[in-house]
Amino acid sequence: MPLHPQAQALRDRRANAGTPPLYDLTVAEARAADLADIRAAAGTPEPVEAVEEHLLPGPGGELALRLYRPAPPADGRRPAVLLYLFGGGWTLGSPDTSDAICRALTNAVGCATASVGYRLAPEHPFPAAVQDCAAAADWLAARGAELGLDTERLAVAGDSAGGNLAAVLALLARDRGGPALRHQLLVYPNTDARADTPSMREHDDPALFNRRSVAWYWGNYLADPADGEHPHVSPLRAEDLTGLPPATVVTAEYDPLRDEGESYAEALRAAGVPVELRRWEGMPHGFFAMTGTLDGAAEAQAYAAGRLREALA
Repeated sequence: MPLHPQAQALRDRRANAGTPPLYDLTVAEARAADLADIRAAAGTPEPVEAVEEHLLPGPGGELALRLYRPAPPADGRRPAVLLYLFGGGWTLGSPDTSDAICRALTNAVGCATASVGYRLAPEHPFPAAVQDCAAAADWLAARGAELGLDTERLAVAGDSAGGNLAAVLALLARDRGGPALRHQLLVYPNTDARADTPSMREHDDPALFNRRSVAWYWGNYLADPADGEHPHVSPLRAEDLTGLPPATVVTAEYDPLRDEGESYAEALRAAGVPVELRRWEGMPHGFFAMTGTLDGAAEAQAYAAGRLREALA
């Protein structure tokens, strides 16, 4: 179907304003522009019961972790935990990037949501982000009781590069014997650094996230292009996907990553992993964060929250 009218209006505003693609900016400029765009499109962030800032030891130094707490449940149970990994092509982003998403999911799911400030490329290429996300998951699992959380009910989620990291974290947790994950929510994830799919080839609009955006991010993340073959970079290339936690995969029609996200969902299903895949027609990459601009974003977040509520019940 055509680009949704709300998304078309957003695309036209960017084109008419002459807004340069992020890949034409310096990394510092792109980081600032990305955060400003996300905040503008997200609307007013929801209040939550409490927000805490923590520091935890990481493999490259201290890591910042933001913890969003829900209203106390009526049954007095400790809340389940969602580790949400922000997107930005492993190059852009911080816990501020996913702030509105984390607040919305905390309230809608009734879970505590954690967001970790993993190291960014190109200063810190693969595997730095993977190592930091794994350290955050381990820290949450170890500190759960102290923090008043039920880390027996732990899920991982992320969008775009964050979806890639969430998928990789699920692989790591399986292979390392923990922490046990109840669910993985993958929102338009990168799954193959070598992807040459119809959706990758056909989306080249400079006013939207496009195949050149994808190439720029991979170029920043991979100091050695050969690392693209590694399953912790390209989970679609993993030899064995059995035994992974149930998954929800969200894709967007107007997204170069669409086909590889859907291929990953099918590969999980073929490996016996329970999967629900849903494509949002007429939506571009990045739409999940745009609840102040696109009706489809609120619909997708409500859908994701429902899936997580069920998984973490």
